[in-house]
Amino acid sequence: MGYQQGLSGLSASSNDLDVIGNNIANANTTGFKESTAQFADVYANTIATTVTNQIGIGTRLAGVQQDFSQGTISTTGQALNVAINGTGFYQMSNNGSLTYSRDGVFQLDKNGYITDAQGLKLMGYAAGSTGIINTASTVPIQVPTTNIAPLSTTSITAQLNLNSQDAVPSVTPFSATDSSTYNYSTSINTFDSLGGAQQVNMYFVKTASNAWDVYSGPSSGTISKIGGVSFSSSGSISGTTDAAGAATATTGKLTFNIVNTDGSTTPQPLTLDLTGTTQYGSKDGVNNLAQDGYASGQLSNFSIAADGTITGNYSNGKSQALGQIVLANFSNPNGLQNLGGNQFAETSGSGVPQISAPGSTNHGTLQGGALESSNVDLTNQLVDLITAQRNYQANAQTIKTQQAVDQAVINL
Repeated sequence: MGYQQGLSGLSASSNDLDVIGNNIANANTTGFKESTAQFADVYANTIATTVTNQIGIGTRLAGVQQDFSQGTISTTGQALNVAINGTGFYQMSNNGSLTYSRDGVFQLDKNGYITDAQGLKLMGYAAGSTGIINTASTVPIQVPTTNIAPLSTTSITAQLNLNSQDAVPSVTPFSATDSSTYNYSTSINTFDSLGGAQQVNMYFVKTASNAWDVYSGPSSGTISKIGGVSFSSSGSISGTTDAAGAATATTGKLTFNIVNTDGSTTPQPLTLDLTGTTQYGSKDGVNNLAQDGYASGQLSNFSIAADGTITGNYSNGKSQALGQIVLANFSNPNGLQNLGGNQFAETSGSGVPQISAPGSTNHGTLQGGALESSNVDLTNQLVDLITAQRNYQANAQTIKTQQAVDQAVINL
């Protein structure tokens, strides 16, 4: 028995206590992964020593192994709290220097970039102004604060029922201000190229059995005839004509223009699609009325999907992709260098990062409004703490025993 074995044992036990203490200290650290100290025995290496006479000279710390198993996911309701469910790391940028993390506590900085508590920017795929995501390369994700651009109305869809038992109006000619000159009317708001809203009115005048004229125009402008529609004896549309009485290119669709006065594109071409309109012996009415434009909108909130897509919801009721969070996988996560602050760095031992969208290949998925807790099991750590303490005491006893043996030799 020698001092070296006992001293190496004390050093090893001290390292073990440090690792366990660090685990316990980070039991509430978001995304933290517990570690285990790994030890190896030490033998003297001389040519004269035979295999059967080898006596160990102690132990050494072989390495610290991290456990990258999944931590418990708990919901927070915060839009910028994101948990990884499965394998992978967030890619973060520190002025161009890339690190990797499992900590999903994010926030928006003053410039709209998604950052962590240390100001590192979250990397991902950017989205263009129309919401198309560019997967060519990763960039710091920035949530745009500008308004979503308006979309000019080009088509009005109207599915109506025009009462087959309506009488042909006896008062002529048509006048939008005289309800006795038409059988039914409805209206809808349309949007111009600047997002300005304008009400478009539509009037339906029965001219004969199974035949109707259609008038339309803006509520503040001229109302004119835009075409006619005829029905079969079964009540479905059999044909449509334009304002001049010629058959339309597509049955059920009438085209016309409206004038805008707010600086937007004018005249604005519109198509009234009456496909699905019927002429049954029941009340005149609307079954469906819609148009394909919308006004400009401000960002109200956003959400993060399982595949990392960040979707913005706007005040005009529209939604659009703002970007996509990516995940990085490594062939050997234990080869990563722990930088502290929940950050890891790539090394030759970890392999290069495999960047992909969440949910693809072997990458985990994301859960918005949630966080991954530390995977430290406090019960196990407290048991390991007791064991490490006993080991330390036992190695101290080894040194004490060697000291007693030396004293006995001195006393001879």
